[in-house]
Amino acid sequence: MTPGAESREPTFYDAVGGEAPLRRIVARFYVEVAHDEVLRPLYPEQDLAPAEERMALFLIQVTGGPRTYAERRGPPGLRGRHMRFPIGRRERDAWLRAMRVAVEESGMDEPDRRQLWEYFETTAYGLTNRR
Repeated sequence: MTPGAESREPTFYDAVGGEAPLRRIVARFYVEVAHDEVLRPLYPEQDLAPAEERMALFLIQVTGGPRTYAERRGPPGLRGRHMRFPIGRRERDAWLRAMRVAVEESGMDEPDRRQLWEYFETTAYGLTNRR
């Protein structure tokens, strides 16, 4: 270590191999979104690439990676950013189905998949804003 360099505890981001595996999960998720009759209408833009990039940067940051998301977009504020979208049980469950595919196909070790899934599940329930 160089003098003056800060040491830090390893993060989930480090444990799973950094950016690449997280981007693969997000990319796989958006393949599901593109073909989902419940989720696709929630994305008004034709090109899903910008949404995919935002989600990838968010996931990278919340798992302990670079803070690029916050540098570009400010604090995550997930609840506020999602209030304009009607997210009821149907939308939440469709989101979770798509994310389950992505997480299960990620190739991550089971404990890492479980930890990531628990985060996604808790977050999805927290973003539900309609009955």
